[in-house]
Amino acid sequence: MSSVPSSPSPSVPSAYSPSLPSLPAPHPLAAYGWDDDWAAAFAPHAARGLVPGRVVRVDRGQCDVMTVDGLVRPDTAFVVPHDPLRVICTGDWAAVDPEGGDPRYVRSYLPRRSAFVRSTSSKRSEGQILAANVDHAIIAVSLAVELDLGRIERFLALGWESGAQPVVVLTKADLVPDATTLSHLVEDVGTSAPGVPVLPVSARSAEGLDVLAAVVAGGTSVLLGQSGAGKSTLANALLGEDVQTVQDNRDVDGKGRHTTTTRNLLVLPGGGVLIDTPGLRGVGLFDAGSGVGQVFSEIDALARDCRFHDCAHEAEPGCAVAAAVADGTLPERRLESFRKLMRENQRIVAKTDARARAELRREGKRRGAEGRAAGAIKRGGRL
Repeated sequence: MSSVPSSPSPSVPSAYSPSLPSLPAPHPLAAYGWDDDWAAAFAPHAARGLVPGRVVRVDRGQCDVMTVDGLVRPDTAFVVPHDPLRVICTGDWAAVDPEGGDPRYVRSYLPRRSAFVRSTSSKRSEGQILAANVDHAIIAVSLAVELDLGRIERFLALGWESGAQPVVVLTKADLVPDATTLSHLVEDVGTSAPGVPVLPVSARSAEGLDVLAAVVAGGTSVLLGQSGAGKSTLANALLGEDVQTVQDNRDVDGKGRHTTTTRNLLVLPGGGVLIDTPGLRGVGLFDAGSGVGQVFSEIDALARDCRFHDCAHEAEPGCAVAAAVADGTLPERRLESFRKLMRENQRIVAKTDARARAELRREGKRRGAEGRAAGAIKRGGRL
């Protein structure tokens, strides 16, 4: 049988690589949190020839800004108004003069998505902005000292009010080697932090660092806490290098000296950016009513069943909150902490809001009248 010649095989290159579509290069500021929404918001400034950059540090009339051309240090004269809440801050996205100007200025900054604000220690009750455009408020609490749940609740109220997601990090977890004891401490904090992750972390042993790194990889985080809470050590552990200066704690009370003196924005190797802040001695509320409500969400839920919609949860009949305290469902400490923070917040708001001042005076008169009436009843007198 005659053989049929086979058709020639097509020649295949010895090193064949299919043509793949080229992906656009990431924006030079993507690591600092730049995205399409920020780009759209910046468009009017770009039309004026200004360049975008993120503020990584503010100091003495100037600030360090990371731009597409690298780190620059422009003047802040145009972004330091008398209103302290409108002063440019670490974490802001700035509109900076292009190269060539001497000096270069920050001309404006983009509207903030979130802002962590506390009241100042001055008698004027002004707000102080600590960080802008943050996604997570990391509240560092040292396990080297006794837990102060009231202070944690105060930080949480400011965290929720900022628009960020609070996260409580119990630092120095290696000082609590007993797993059962550590579990109880986490549970105690969790009871005071509904809806908030509570993470025990040790920078020394790396316990819990992987979980925290995964949390902060998703955006911008601000690191908050008292001096000695281990914030700088924690920042160094997340960065994988000693960037922040760390000093030893005092043996007497476990507290350290302030090792971070300015608010610095740092890019994390695993993704995300971290704003480290100095240790906070005072954490005053500033118009944080909704934040307080979120910290004490169980009280808000109970209050819906109170007989009176304006129940103060003190001596009113049919108070569901007082009933929950009486039967042990709600710890009395939680109610007292709620009252304290609400009163403080009302005083702060009243100093800047005439209507709130009037309401506070009316509330004071009402409570005074109720107190006098209750006293008269106890003494057997007439109303």
